[in-house]
Amino acid sequence: MHSHGTPGDDPRPEEPIEPDLNECCGNGCEPCVFDTYAEEKRAWQQAVKDWEERRRNKAGMPPGA
Repeated sequence: MHSHGTPGDDPRPEEPIEPDLNECCGNGCEPCVFDTYAEEKRAWQQAVKDWEERRRNKAGMPPGA
């Protein structure tokens, strides 16, 4: 895998793509594509919070500012 940035880069996490309605078959799959998306979305939201905190720390801002 190739990196297009410098070693110090810390890019913002990419938001997961919501599945189209037609990607769900309606057969009650476990997990459904929408269940998987919801889990990915929660993980992304936490990753963004962590990323924002790292950026604040690098900028010398107090936590939660």
